[in-house]
Amino acid sequence: MIEASDFLSAATRQGIDFFTGVPCSFLTPLMNAVIADPAARYVGATSEGEAVAIAAGAWLAGRDTVVMCQNSGLGNAVNPVTSLNHPFEIPTLMIVTWRGQPGLKDEPQHDLMGRITPELLELIGARHELFPASADEVAPKLAAARAHMLETGRPFAFVQPKGAIRPMPLTQERPPVRAVVAVADFAGGAAPARRVAVMERILAALPPGAGVIATTGFTGRELFTLEDHPRNLYCVGSMGGASAIGLGAALNSPREIVVLDGDGAALMKLGNMATIGAEAPDNLTHVILDNGMHESTGGQATVSPQVDFAAVSAACGYRFAARVEGLDQAQAAFRMALEQPGPRCLHIRVAASGMENLGRPTTAPRDVARRFRAYLSQHGTNGDA
Repeated sequence: MIEASDFLSAATRQGIDFFTGVPCSFLTPLMNAVIADPAARYVGATSEGEAVAIAAGAWLAGRDTVVMCQNSGLGNAVNPVTSLNHPFEIPTLMIVTWRGQPGLKDEPQHDLMGRITPELLELIGARHELFPASADEVAPKLAAARAHMLETGRPFAFVQPKGAIRPMPLTQERPPVRAVVAVADFAGGAAPARRVAVMERILAALPPGAGVIATTGFTGRELFTLEDHPRNLYCVGSMGGASAIGLGAALNSPREIVVLDGDGAALMKLGNMATIGAEAPDNLTHVILDNGMHESTGGQATVSPQVDFAAVSAACGYRFAARVEGLDQAQAAFRMALEQPGPRCLHIRVAASGMENLGRPTTAPRDVARRFRAYLSQHGTNGDA
């Protein structure tokens, strides 16, 4: 058994200082220590998959990261670990508890996952070891894990059994409750414009130095076709993760971050909006381009006609929210949004794009991630290109 401070201080000395995750009783001491430590940053996520995406965004902005979760949450993390961390070669240290460890009595819902946890980590490409059992093991185990991540660009997991960390009480302030903003209306009966045309207007109005993160499917491909640029991150997978990646990046970069999301993706990880509202980065703009369908897979309908994303974002604590239809209205709403502190949400009803000669990113995801990371890390203000 170790003290939480043994692990946390060793991690901080090695530059690992951004933590995100979902609680587990086995994690309580370490999570409480991270929350209380002014030298560390902790973001509580609504799901393990969201935590992986937040950590990816933080890494893209230059931080070394940790994702903490119960092993039952590995199911939620499989998609982003395999379709975000793997193709982009984004490393993160994972601390995964071992509920249902064979030979130890636990609740029945942990039985199967307890038996398959090591094999599941291997299947998703995450090398793993047991969590350090003594204080003198922490620094060398962390150093070896960090070296592996730097060499491979892959996650590394510590599997934490019950009782690995001495109990520590929680000291945490509750997040502030902010007044719900009024939703601005930029509809006015205008016909929905093609998504690609709206994206052109947004790109034309980007503040200098902004980073742009596009969700998977046609949105990312259209962004690439319009203009390939180091400021762009094309999510080739991890559906629903773009807004969480944007959150992780915005919390760790002074640059404006613009997320181009889709209705299907936003619905898949609607909890991301609650976390964004609570963390309230003032440099994040979340644009939901809603065509009411999964266009890149054949046009199957989503349930977005029943959803008011602008009202949802306002209820989640975004500081600017707007409903938008029409091309000129989209550009006007985007410019108005940038005049307000973020986070900001634009729910733009769009038509299917049907873009001819739609390209695919020709730069490998690994290189897209590293040029985006280099772009965000350039010194200076948002006035830098």
